[in-house]
Amino acid sequence: MASITRRAALAGAASLAAVGAQAGASSTLFVSNPAELEHDPGPGFPDSPARLTALFSQLREPRFAALSRLEASEVSREALLRVHSAAHLAHLEQAAPKEGAARLGNDLVMSTGTLRAAYLAAGGAVAAVDAVMKKQARNAFVAARPPGHHARAEAPMGFCFFNNAAIATRHALAAHGAERVGIVDFDLHHGNGVQEIFWGEKNVLYCSTHQMPLYPGTGAVTETGAYDNIVNAPLSKGDGGEAFRAALEARILPRLDDFRPDIVVICAGFDAHLHDPLGGLRLVEADFREATLRIMEIAARRCEGRIVSLLEGGYRPPDLAASVAAHVGALMSA
Repeated sequence: MASITRRAALAGAASLAAVGAQAGASSTLFVSNPAELEHDPGPGFPDSPARLTALFSQLREPRFAALSRLEASEVSREALLRVHSAAHLAHLEQAAPKEGAARLGNDLVMSTGTLRAAYLAAGGAVAAVDAVMKKQARNAFVAARPPGHHARAEAPMGFCFFNNAAIATRHALAAHGAERVGIVDFDLHHGNGVQEIFWGEKNVLYCSTHQMPLYPGTGAVTETGAYDNIVNAPLSKGDGGEAFRAALEARILPRLDDFRPDIVVICAGFDAHLHDPLGGLRLVEADFREATLRIMEIAARRCEGRIVSLLEGGYRPPDLAASVAAHVGALMSA
């Protein structure tokens, strides 16, 4: 992987040191990189660059002036190989087009900027874990694009090339000595990749709300993992905030609390929004804010508030931006 170099790692370390100098400004870190806009699957594709453009514009508003900000660097090969096989990395490197676009499947399109964007998205997840575990920020939100929670260890899937949440989780375990990581996923779609990767790991708890039946077809309540470490709380088409909150309160939050995580990773998908074109749930910005606050209560009690939140879905840019604003605003209230 020629593009992942020691120079990139040093740049990331220097950027993280800069965050330490800013840490007094806010307890919340925002991690992004404009180069992730270069992942451009083409007209009509749901995961468009406009998603980040809208999000960046929203978070430039005065109410977010106190955010600490970090430009993501490319992920290290070491961090990738904790989750993905060398064959998977080689496949993506070979598939990456030198010009134009390459279609890997109905839901996977690579442009000339896709691979670097995926490296940056995963690198942002790792940097956020570093900052939070080193107490340079209380929590962090990563504008990760492409998203990650469908990516399997051996294959990309569902707009996702690398599994950012799994990479963040394994980094917390391997590099920072975390003993338990709790993952909460409120994307419209079930994070099959995260579930599959951690199915047999008792030190990782994966909890998901999602619409069923819907892509990718996984996420039934009977899918509980090898160590009862998978908690699925499927919702039905048409469900809104009341059903969403009930699922959190009845199934997910008590399990997260009992698990006593050392850090919480959020798969923050906003495609469960009322107006999102891909789904049938009816959540609004206030629902995302309330869910964030409830997760924060457990993180404050169990792990000194340590949360790393990673952008997943959300495919109507204005609603995505407003939902992210509600989510980040909640994180900043810590």
